[in-house]
Amino acid sequence: MLHVVATPIGNLSDLSPRALETLKAADLIACEDTRRTWALLSAFQIPRPEMISYRQGNEERAGEHIMRALQAGRNVALCSDGGYPGISDPGYRVIRLVAQNNLAFDIIPGASAVELALLYSGLPTSSFTFKGFPPRKPGALRSFFAEESQAPHTLIFFESPFRVAHSLKAALEILGDREAAVCIELTKAHERIHRSYLSDLIPLFENKPVKGEITIVIAGANPKFTRAFPKQGLQCSVSGSEILD
Repeated sequence: MLHVVATPIGNLSDLSPRALETLKAADLIACEDTRRTWALLSAFQIPRPEMISYRQGNEERAGEHIMRALQAGRNVALCSDGGYPGISDPGYRVIRLVAQNNLAFDIIPGASAVELALLYSGLPTSSFTFKGFPPRKPGALRSFFAEESQAPHTLIFFESPFRVAHSLKAALEILGDREAAVCIELTKAHERIHRSYLSDLIPLFENKPVKGEITIVIAGANPKFTRAFPKQGLQCSVSGSEILD
């Protein structure tokens, strides 16, 4: 059987007992980076099984290896460097391949930056859209936000630490001055969350270095969460163990 295992996005204590037992019992572990996953196994004193890299660029070859293992009756664990394999990750390809071949698989739940950021943002949770990483080119980035300009759903996406201000500026231009949150290093020692309107958040990240993994949350199209000029309402707030200078 294929076991799709969510692994910690930072804090190792978030590895569930079920995930731990699944990794211990795996005959083969397919992972994004074998070094990162081996470090995780070592932290929990799990003997190293056969491991292969399953990442963007080698999905077809690695997928064939996984299928042969499953057809031979082996237990295969699929995991990424953190969170769910398949969410903004090529793992969905092997999951789809297994489903198309009517082979059994299960999902081992765990931490996800998407849901954590959504809850930390304080924005509506009844419906949301997750869009992975936005494109880099200016025109494509504008289209990325324009597609969501009229949607009522809370918008969530990942971003490079070098492009936070760039994306916030594009969002402000296309979406208006909406409430948003920039979540940095979720579950890790230097976790911090900045909440305010887009125009207030931009100066915090413009020409200032940011380290770590970034998840951005922006309110949907609702006047309740959009600020009309002149500035009024929500003040910029920060939570976490570290604050940007």
